[in-house]
Amino acid sequence: MDAQAWDQRYAASDLVWSREPNQFVAAELGDLPPGTAVDLAAGEGRNAIWLASRGWKAHAVDFSQVALDKGAQAADGLDVTWTCADATRWQPDEPVDLVVMAYFQVPADDRRRAVRGAHAMLRPGGTLLLVAHDSTNIAEGTGGPQDPSVLMTAEDVLADLDGLEVEVVRAERVAREVSRSDEHGGEERRTAWDCLVRAVRR
Repeated sequence: MDAQAWDQRYAASDLVWSREPNQFVAAELGDLPPGTAVDLAAGEGRNAIWLASRGWKAHAVDFSQVALDKGAQAADGLDVTWTCADATRWQPDEPVDLVVMAYFQVPADDRRRAVRGAHAMLRPGGTLLLVAHDSTNIAEGTGGPQDPSVLMTAEDVLADLDGLEVEVVRAERVAREVSRSDEHGGEERRTAWDCLVRAVRR
């Protein structure tokens, strides 16, 4: 799906995603001391806004200007910079403390470029957190993309990081309980399967 199609999707409703941060983003990052953060493929910026509300200097990057405009309005003065760019190729001017990739569902070559680009953004000691719809979700879970080419496993992401200076903190499949109102389209009281990778640049 291209930027124009996403612009149309974001323009068609008040919010495509929830106002709250992703549950795994909140659980994994809640104890990190604030610093500088990049939210790649941020959409309406719910994770960037949450980080900024906790004292982070956040940068939200997405190729949908409509989504970013909605996020900027919702941010209500919080310290978030909004950049319309290709999140698989964009780089910040200076190293950052954290990169979040939440449900950045793209084909493998684009994912690998984005993951390795995210690693390059980090200062030594900086954290990369990736959460995505897992490859097993089509057969075993509910909701999410039904195109296997944009799904992944934690092992896929670790392979993307192969050869880079990184310490893996967590890499596994995780369960996410969804309801009929869930933004990823799950059926009521069903389990969706995500992959989660948390790593620190050495």
